[in-house]
Amino acid sequence: MNAFSRRGACPALSKPMQTGDGLLVRLNPVAGGLSPKSLIGLCESALHHGNGIMEVTARGSLQIRGLTAESARRLAGEVDALGIAVRTGVPVETGPLAGIDPQEVADPRSLAEHIRAALDEAGLAQRLGPKVSVVVDGGGQLDLDSVTADVRLAAMRTDAEIQWRVSVAGDAMGARLLGFVDQDAARDIAIACLRMVAERGREAHARDLSERQLVSLASWHSFAPPSVLPGGAKERFPLTPSARSPIGIFDLAAASHSIGIGLPYGSMPAQKLIDLTQQALTLGATEIRLAPGRALLFLGLAPAACPPLQEAATTLSFVTTPADPRTRIAACPGTPACASGQIATRDIAETIAAENADILDASLTLHISGCAKGCAHPGKAALTLVGGENGAGLVVDATAKALPAGYRPGYDAARGIGGVAAAIRKERLRGETAAACLARLGAAGIAEAYRQE
Repeated sequence: MNAFSRRGACPALSKPMQTGDGLLVRLNPVAGGLSPKSLIGLCESALHHGNGIMEVTARGSLQIRGLTAESARRLAGEVDALGIAVRTGVPVETGPLAGIDPQEVADPRSLAEHIRAALDEAGLAQRLGPKVSVVVDGGGQLDLDSVTADVRLAAMRTDAEIQWRVSVAGDAMGARLLGFVDQDAARDIAIACLRMVAERGREAHARDLSERQLVSLASWHSFAPPSVLPGGAKERFPLTPSARSPIGIFDLAAASHSIGIGLPYGSMPAQKLIDLTQQALTLGATEIRLAPGRALLFLGLAPAACPPLQEAATTLSFVTTPADPRTRIAACPGTPACASGQIATRDIAETIAAENADILDASLTLHISGCAKGCAHPGKAALTLVGGENGAGLVVDATAKALPAGYRPGYDAARGIGGVAAAIRKERLRGETAAACLARLGAAGIAEAYRQE
């Protein structure tokens, strides 16, 4: 077992990360998914060696928490005994239905494997930082539009051929477009980009590349006209944001189906996940894949098996509909699970979800953080509750590290958000989103509503 990784690194099985509730490991199966029996085995290991909580991250990784140095070693041995090979090195991510989605534009797995092989051959894994990543998106029912990456390769059908849209530094809407190329050129550009990043050091990302470097990358093999290259005014294939949730029923090939089931706040007791997986196995599920958006996809189901599995998941308190208000809340373990937490994040989240579902629409993300680290949602959120010495602070349109606009006692934070919800209900215009209404209210007005008794 190597030394523990620092915060901000990726806590792989061989290098767990120290957190407020012990050591944390993150697993990404090489095969892309797990058999039901393997997932049950992992959950049993979490019960024996960790704190009994299983997590699926926003990017679709599996996490086990609450480990010690010794129990992490035992866990690694049990993962090996289960025959689960886990990925190491630079993450090269494909969609959760890659290769089995009849609606995907192209199967991304071959290109992803070629990139992984080229990364190994070039020895780049040791020179790149732990957060550098590549996305290879074949499209289909569950794309990776919302996943940020240093290099993005997205399949696009043009006339009778497939080209790959190459962009860098961001999600599908925000990344910098370089051009459209065939599969071999996409691999070459991806590796060239990562070489440039590596030359800038282990703290670097593609966003740190210079304009000259980006133009150089765009000139490689590009089939795109000059207007779509860096500095051009328009794009040949305008993008629209993807809003498809991984929660629901998806048609697969050969009359098979998959059900996406979410973990509230990305977390569930291992025993509940064991119970759900055993039910899925009884109903004929053959594989379980991890999905961005803190969800699990149960594959190989007949149409008649879908309703009873969803019913079982609902009974066990999993998320079974994209409209569930818990999908709009990011909440870390908080107190008492995490020693760094200063508010009971999950209890607060449950109360807010139950009492204010009407204002938790798709425009709004509520982040509830036990401390200023902001582990559950590192980026900005419309509203963030953060635990501190003064109680539960409310941060508006910023991260958990920002200065709160107002405070309430931690035990009373949910009532404070109830006050903000009441202000939204009172002031919202017809057809206006919650986020747009908050923007009109402004930070001062929101803070006043939060503090009111």
